[in-house]
Amino acid sequence: MPGFEVLYQAAALCLTYPDDDFRARLPLLREAAPQLRGFTDHAAATGQGELQAHYVEVFDLRDRHSLHLSRWTDGDTRDRGMSLVRFKELYRAHGLEFTGEELPDFLPAVLEFASRTGDTAMLTEHRDALEQLRSRLTAFGTPYACVLDAVCATLPPAPAGVRR
Repeated sequence: MPGFEVLYQAAALCLTYPDDDFRARLPLLREAAPQLRGFTDHAAATGQGELQAHYVEVFDLRDRHSLHLSRWTDGDTRDRGMSLVRFKELYRAHGLEFTGEELPDFLPAVLEFASRTGDTAMLTEHRDALEQLRSRLTAFGTPYACVLDAVCATLPPAPAGVRR
């Protein structure tokens, strides 16, 4: 899916904890990814503390809004460990080493990977999970749903026979 690299990078930044660096990047994000304006306009008009508290409420206190893709497909089963290994192996196959504090299936990390490599296989494979997350964020009434709307709009339907 060439051409979505900037959107994926911007979406990755929007889905990470909104620290001071996020606030500094916000004007650039608004300019670079107009598809995310619903979220970036909200973020620009919201105080830093309120934005941070909302992030924690949406993503840290609600398991139903997990940003870890393998949680959607494997839950807390043994299979999740193998899924995490697959993410790491994919990163290595592209010459990247995952060293983040988060797990390799963390959606912002996967979006950044897709942005850097153009490889959207994991996003497409987890399309159903992304749609579920998008639907739940929409129902919750959070502006973060706009970010998932934009990402999902770039992806083809998951191919038949993909592991769910």
